[in-house]
Amino acid sequence: MNKNVNRVSAAGLLIALGIIYGDIGTSPLYVFNEICEGKKISDLLIIGSLSCVIWTLTLQTTIKYVTLTLRADNKGEGGIFSLYALVRRHGKWAVILAMIGGAALLADGMITPPISITSAVEGLRNIHSLRFIPDGLIVRIVLVILVGLFIAQQFGTAWIGRMFGPIMFVWFAMLAILGFSHISMDFSILKSFNPKYAIELLTQYPQGFWLLGSVFLCTTGAEALYSDLGHCGRGNIRASWIWVKICLILNYLGQGAFLLTHRGEVWSAEQSNPFYAIVPDWFMPFSITIATMAAIIASQALISGSFTLISEAVKLNLWPKMRILYPTIERGQSYIPGINGLLLVGCVVMVLYFGKSSNMGAAYGLAITLCMIMTSVLFSYYMYINRISVLAIGSYLLVFLTIEISFLIANLIKFAHGGYVTLVVAGLLFLVMFVWYRSRKIKNRYVEFVRLDDYVNILQELSNDKSIPKYATHLVYLTSADNPKEIEHKIIYSILIRKPKRADIYWFVHVNVMDDPYTMEYSVHTIIPNEIIRIEFRLGFRVDQRIQMMFRKVVEDMVNNKEVNIVSRYESLSRNNVKGDFRFIVIEKFLSLENELPLYERLIMRGYFLLKKYSLSEERGFGLDPSDVTLEKFPLVIKASRFSKLKRVDDDVS
Repeated sequence: MNKNVNRVSAAGLLIALGIIYGDIGTSPLYVFNEICEGKKISDLLIIGSLSCVIWTLTLQTTIKYVTLTLRADNKGEGGIFSLYALVRRHGKWAVILAMIGGAALLADGMITPPISITSAVEGLRNIHSLRFIPDGLIVRIVLVILVGLFIAQQFGTAWIGRMFGPIMFVWFAMLAILGFSHISMDFSILKSFNPKYAIELLTQYPQGFWLLGSVFLCTTGAEALYSDLGHCGRGNIRASWIWVKICLILNYLGQGAFLLTHRGEVWSAEQSNPFYAIVPDWFMPFSITIATMAAIIASQALISGSFTLISEAVKLNLWPKMRILYPTIERGQSYIPGINGLLLVGCVVMVLYFGKSSNMGAAYGLAITLCMIMTSVLFSYYMYINRISVLAIGSYLLVFLTIEISFLIANLIKFAHGGYVTLVVAGLLFLVMFVWYRSRKIKNRYVEFVRLDDYVNILQELSNDKSIPKYATHLVYLTSADNPKEIEHKIIYSILIRKPKRADIYWFVHVNVMDDPYTMEYSVHTIIPNEIIRIEFRLGFRVDQRIQMMFRKVVEDMVNNKEVNIVSRYESLSRNNVKGDFRFIVIEKFLSLENELPLYERLIMRGYFLLKKYSLSEERGFGLDPSDVTLEKFPLVIKASRFSKLKRVDDDVS
């Protein structure tokens, strides 16, 4: 993928249109609606706002994301977790930024489908016979579409994906034609290309700065450009963006020219949506249909992106293990039932709570601004690591942090109007990531490792001790020890102390998650031939960890290379060349009562075990067949309680 990241093809361009631009491409449905709601139409308002939109698309989307951030590809993959994987070995603090950005992006996935689909369906009111359609019916139609969309996820989206590109091409062509055909209503709208009008709006219009919260909606899908880098490639994204940007600006110009013909009027969203106002009556049913399909595609892109985001977070140990399915054989396509259900509930709640797209717009954008700021900081650190000049890095931060912090401050006005909803959701998602990550750090601080060499002889003796019933021919343990010469004390405890487990061969399997997304490598360390063997898998953070299948392939290769003999050593079975059985031991930790922790760490660990209770079990998370697995409990003693004042008192029996 990395070799082809700059390749441009007709098929790639069509795929890019279908996958990437759903969110940013449906913005014309609600941007001007939000800007003009309840305000008197004036040249300064319309031309100044459109100038802000044009220069936001130019600076924020074109320069920051399309030109600069797409350079930070991780073997052809993009997104905030891919960016984090590129820099995490150089700065441990980067994980906090990645978690904030990931949580904000996931929260955005709960409001983008409702606002996009609701804005499209509300266009029914522009059909004369449906002008007085009640809000309740609009809500029910939106809910039916959303529920159907989320139900369809389990069957895979390859069949939908084949239609995405052509539909979005038609959508953008429609945007361009509708916008271009209305520019002639007032050619003064072309002055909006001059940034001076944007500055005048921010400095001279009453509360003009706060309009940035509505202007920001034009670029909310910019993060998707980077997140979907792996699906389309940098070359296809950059080439297709030229067409998309032209279509978007033409449509905004047409809406602006139309609005200028209503100077002096107070605009109301109840009156009309500027987008549908420039649609001819005869074309209205077709435009609503195409807009709804484009909104569904935008929603699908956010849903698929959320699956990818959580899948990466699980592999990077930033999220509890979840059941991840692969309904199609297409690369990168996954389905996570738990996240699908969470998003469905979140979207339904958003629709029922806000009801109208205008209300959703008042809450939209606050969370995603945080994600963009995190991306800016991480990308600047990426530039620093790659020895880009300090002057260039400082200029980058000065320009884009100024823009994004301005957007953030302007969006804060939305907090009381529903913005708190997405912030609360993002906060809860961040809390899950933080608890999972921090608890792992606490555990690792107290995990006891021992030298494997110190136990090699006793393991050999145990293996040959026929007075102990054989537990399994092959005993397999998953180890977290990065050093091949070490092993966790809990594994030695399981083999020797808990119940002596005699086996012919002891296998220790270690999984190392790599910064590269699709690395699939392994190495074998034969400690004692045919008795103690360690296998290390090096897997990319996007690779599905089907450890049992991979382990079988490794053993098969070792047998073919005559590195190991897996035939059972029972005399009757050995004579008939019958393979021995394999038993996986999974050790689940529980928080021992013998702990004395500070309040902060106690809360973190309680949160961890609560999340673990509802997350995927270790054996299923590593793709192990339950019939081949034995579960054991091991007490996690992080800081043992001390009873220094406990004294022995012997009774006087005389």
